[in-house]
Amino acid sequence: MSAIILFMAGLAAIAGWWLSQQRLTAKPWLEQGVMVDLREAGTASPPAAKIGLGVFLAVVGSLFALFISAYSMRMTMADWRALPMPRLLWFNTAVLVLSSVALQGTYMAARRDDIGGVIFGLCAGGAAAITFLIGQLLAWRELSAAGYFLASNPANSFFYLITAVHGLHLMGGLVALGRTTAKVWLGAPVAQVRLSVELCAIYWHFLLLVWLVLLGLLTGWTDNVVEICRQLLS
Repeated sequence: MSAIILFMAGLAAIAGWWLSQQRLTAKPWLEQGVMVDLREAGTASPPAAKIGLGVFLAVVGSLFALFISAYSMRMTMADWRALPMPRLLWFNTAVLVLSSVALQGTYMAARRDDIGGVIFGLCAGGAAAITFLIGQLLAWRELSAAGYFLASNPANSFFYLITAVHGLHLMGGLVALGRTTAKVWLGAPVAQVRLSVELCAIYWHFLLLVWLVLLGLLTGWTDNVVEICRQLLS
């Protein structure tokens, strides 16, 4: 339960900081010398698009918090048999970190109007994300070959469920990333896709954070951190 509280507190802190940067009380139509290109955000202004993503991420974060809560409570029961974590998960984690870094670099390139950097970053980030998904499937295959099937044990079921839901959210992000990449390849100016690149980067950073928490939970590393925090506070 302590891990859940820390996870939710972290999400709340990040959401609060992020929303504070959006200038929700600003009135751009009253500011002189400011021109806003609404075409960059499609039918919605950039603040509205970011707020919509923030609400979606809050819902997704709550979903994973429920998974973490159920996992933490279920693992205390007698029939729980923890399964060994494939070493491939660490490689997958490194690949996902690279994907997130690539998209952050893509956003920085978009701010500089560097079309070459945008194309490279989008392709690199997408390729790394696909590699992560393939690696997750290989980890599933490794566990299945070792006899750790979906219905064999509650720990197995939770592992497959949690990693599958995270993978599905990453696949959804790849759809948005693919659409943005297609626009750039078709000659769209950087200004037209800058907001999309920024939203993809934010989404990737969020999924990376969620995966790190899930990895810590699945490997037991989160429990060690919570115990250290308890000792420091006692």
